[in-house]
Amino acid sequence: MPLEPKTLGAALAEPLTLHTGLCRREAPAFQRALASGDDIVVACTQEKRLFTELAEQTPGAAEAGAVVRFVNIRETGGWSRDARGAMPKIAALLAAAHLPEPEPVPTVAYDASQGRLLIVGPLDEAERVAALLGDAMAVTIFSQGPGRTGGAQERRYPVLAGRIDSLTGWLGAFKLAWTRTNAIDLDLCTRCNACVVACPEQAIGLDYQIDDSKCTSHRDCERACGVAGAIRFDRPAQSLDAAFDLVLDLGAAPLIDWHAPPQGYLRCPGGLANADCVPTMLRLHELVGEFDKPKFFDYKQKLCAHSRNEVVGCNACVEVCSAHAITGDKARQRIVVNPNLCVGCGACTTVCPTGALGYVYPRAPEQGLRMRTLLSTYRQAGGKDATLLLHSDESGQRLIGELGRAAQLGRAHGVPANVLPLALTHVASVGIDVWLSAIAFGASQVVVLATGDEAPDYIVALRQQMDVAQTLMRGLGYQGSHFALVEAGTPAVLDTALAGLRDTRRTLPAQVARFAVAAEKRTTLDLMLDHLMDQAPALRSPPAHPLAIPLPAGSPLGAITVDKDACTLCLACVGACPSGALLDNLNAPQLRFIEKNCVQCGLCETTCPENAIALLPRLLAAPERKQQVVLNEAKPWACVRCGKPFGTQKAIEAMLGRLSGHSMFQGEALERLKMCSDCRVVDLFSTPNELKITDL
Repeated sequence: MPLEPKTLGAALAEPLTLHTGLCRREAPAFQRALASGDDIVVACTQEKRLFTELAEQTPGAAEAGAVVRFVNIRETGGWSRDARGAMPKIAALLAAAHLPEPEPVPTVAYDASQGRLLIVGPLDEAERVAALLGDAMAVTIFSQGPGRTGGAQERRYPVLAGRIDSLTGWLGAFKLAWTRTNAIDLDLCTRCNACVVACPEQAIGLDYQIDDSKCTSHRDCERACGVAGAIRFDRPAQSLDAAFDLVLDLGAAPLIDWHAPPQGYLRCPGGLANADCVPTMLRLHELVGEFDKPKFFDYKQKLCAHSRNEVVGCNACVEVCSAHAITGDKARQRIVVNPNLCVGCGACTTVCPTGALGYVYPRAPEQGLRMRTLLSTYRQAGGKDATLLLHSDESGQRLIGELGRAAQLGRAHGVPANVLPLALTHVASVGIDVWLSAIAFGASQVVVLATGDEAPDYIVALRQQMDVAQTLMRGLGYQGSHFALVEAGTPAVLDTALAGLRDTRRTLPAQVARFAVAAEKRTTLDLMLDHLMDQAPALRSPPAHPLAIPLPAGSPLGAITVDKDACTLCLACVGACPSGALLDNLNAPQLRFIEKNCVQCGLCETTCPENAIALLPRLLAAPERKQQVVLNEAKPWACVRCGKPFGTQKAIEAMLGRLSGHSMFQGEALERLKMCSDCRVVDLFSTPNELKITDL
């Protein structure tokens, strides 16, 4: 792998020494560096374990307080046919590795897992698996038929049976609800087999349950079980429940069919015949004890556009969550995220238009700093046409490593020199605000790598977000394809996809943005849009009319249209708007609007009693986007008694028309509707023939 220490040192503003055997004969150099107390970056992840052990064994290293970080520059750049031109990329990767670790986040604790294991499946296979796990766990079996051979004669584990109604919960807190409908009570059954022998229809198998489709109610089995009393055909169905710490599902159809099932629920269809069963059982052993995990999200209810007045507007996070961790709470105008079910994919934060849900593992400013460091170092080292490759830190990292090895063996091209990999906890955790910021920071293209582990809804959401971002860029005059979603499950597919990126040319902002990614999503979007619009080719010559770029449905940017003939200026939409985009006027009946604040949640459209509002996804690339504009206004109605204006002429006339036929609003009562609130009270008490409650 070619390396140029002087070139890399100049880009990083520090002298670098090239080591070719740091993990072997040159290990003392690593130990001397530890003694200095300075933070160390080791450009090798293959021997991470060895270097960690060396650090622990080096005298004085712990007292010196040196922090050791690791970065892969081999598979990501050095093992490639472009290796000679990869020095700017390697410098960028080294610079990013120098950054401090993200700030710690709060944790979520699970209930202690004591090893109460529920195994669900055919009885014979469930007992075989239980025999391998029963020494370390308290096993309970839920029988789903006898299987091929039925249960063993010796009953070593509690066995349940019946109809499963629900399985809910997570690691340490699962709850099984089922209904016992069979005539045989397994708690009383002694497995004497007398019922099996006595049954003339052979309706009883070695799971010791009666097959109702075969049974014709001879009751021979009930008489044969007279001593144990386990069989009673007149026994009513009974609803039961039980708590477990872990669940192992051996059935063909999953009990929990989510893409991201809860922690502690594991599947192994077919039991021991499944090649994945042994690793799954080993995983179960690891899930006994006390556990916690990061709280991946931060929720700000005041920004949430989910609901107002029990009317649902934005439901994007609820619909996209593959872990079923998010539910809506209309009564409290919020969503509820179950941190125990959350798996940290961050897709909810990507589709959230307001930033009410924010991803914190890492936080947006920390992610933005890493991205800016990569791109700025690459550019300063002489790199051009940077492509930012966003990938997961598990399957994506593994696939890139496999591609690097294939390139070293001459079987692939490898990661191109202009492609800068950036690992994420999950590729769905960043969206349009981060992607467009990357373009503003100097990237020519942003590529998201999906390896097939992602939920289908995540892929749909990423494509929709990319469609919005690309439409916006083209509308501003930036030609070419700036965003791509690469779906690759093998090194060969990834190699072909990365090689194909070279064939595209893109128009980019002339100047690199100076702003930092903010903690608030809308703040970042506004800064990024201002930068892109300031240098937009489409705005170099002032257009005759403000440039309005139509965007696809689901965009977090846009305006609304108001049917002035239908609108009565009731201003219900103003009360429903969560982002301050819709405003009233205390001095006049007006409906005003600030387009910059609109998040296209649809609450105004859903709330409007006259159906006078429609969403208009777009970007208004003009100063008017930040200014108040009047969408509708009306002549005020003047009180017929004192002349004070109240309401609108249109609204009062509509009310009079609707109530004129009502028996309670005839004569003077209808006339009072034309008065302000003060004059109505005065008129009510000053009319001599008005019936008063004191007269009753």
